[in-house]
Amino acid sequence: MSSQNDTFLSDKGRRIIVVLLAFILLNLMSFLIDPYDKYWTTFFTKDQSIKIFDIISSLIFCILISESSVMISHKLNKRVPWTAHSGKRLALEITLNLLSVSLIVLISNYAWMLCYEAMGYSDIRNPISVEEIKGIIQWLMISFFIAFMIIGVNIGDYLIVSWKNTLLKAEKLDRALIESELQALKLQIDPHFMFNNLSVLSELILQDQQLGYTYAENFSKIYRYMLVNSRKDFIELKDELTFLKSYMFLIKQRIGDGVMFDIKIDAAAQELLILPLTLQLLVENAIKHNKTQKETPLKISIYNRGKKELAIQNTLLPIENVIDSMGIGLSNIVRRYSFLSNSQPTASKEDGMFIVRIPLISIANDR
Repeated sequence: MSSQNDTFLSDKGRRIIVVLLAFILLNLMSFLIDPYDKYWTTFFTKDQSIKIFDIISSLIFCILISESSVMISHKLNKRVPWTAHSGKRLALEITLNLLSVSLIVLISNYAWMLCYEAMGYSDIRNPISVEEIKGIIQWLMISFFIAFMIIGVNIGDYLIVSWKNTLLKAEKLDRALIESELQALKLQIDPHFMFNNLSVLSELILQDQQLGYTYAENFSKIYRYMLVNSRKDFIELKDELTFLKSYMFLIKQRIGDGVMFDIKIDAAAQELLILPLTLQLLVENAIKHNKTQKETPLKISIYNRGKKELAIQNTLLPIENVIDSMGIGLSNIVRRYSFLSNSQPTASKEDGMFIVRIPLISIANDR
């Protein structure tokens, strides 16, 4: 990220370009203002040494103008930043540049006269003519214009850099918020699930110790899986199915014949990726929102539709008083997929069935 003290003209290569542009502007504007000035009408008839001297001295003059402007800008960036005192900063930058340019123009003109006298082309002891005064004012105005051009470049670059920095900070903040929300979504655990399974476990231990042991073993597998894999973005479907079997064991012990499971997934599809806990959340969602009675059991089917899509469907047997889902379930899955994948889950009601279609992710193409 660029520092706020850095400007477009902090780069030496760019400053050389600006000096060359200033040199072109200096001579072009001087010519356009008065093309019949003695300087221009006699330029090509002058001695070669005078021409070279004029070009070099003009370049040195442009370097002094541009470097003084850059130096003023850098000093003010440290002491009077734009963000703190924009009005004061603008006034100071303009004032200091006007003073600097005026001083450079006066010193440069005096130095030129000394050099011309040394070469025998003028006499510094002669009074300054009206034409020479006019020339000094002309150079002063052009120099002000060049200085203001450089100020404009610095200000424009500062605004662009500040805008980019603001965007980068906002992007980093958004990314941090998304990561934070994603981690929160991954770690959500329904307290009802914990309470219900602990209640069932305590009853089974009193009734059938062996079954209670098996129940506790599957219960521990579920929470071990959650602790190990809940922070991952993706996991292979076959690992999610292994976890789901332990989860279904707990469900069957708690609900009995009130729920029926049917899982048919191709081996090839099981090698693809899915978000951790997706199947568990959808099964939990189905049980939470539907009746689970022995006479009319809730049927939950999980199967793949082609290689790239998994379908989780359940019969619609809605209950009147739905337990508060606390944001866990389908909305959790959709939100997580929106962060991690271009493919999104869909949900629909078809012929008395509620169907959720989950995209299966390949490692190379869909992430």
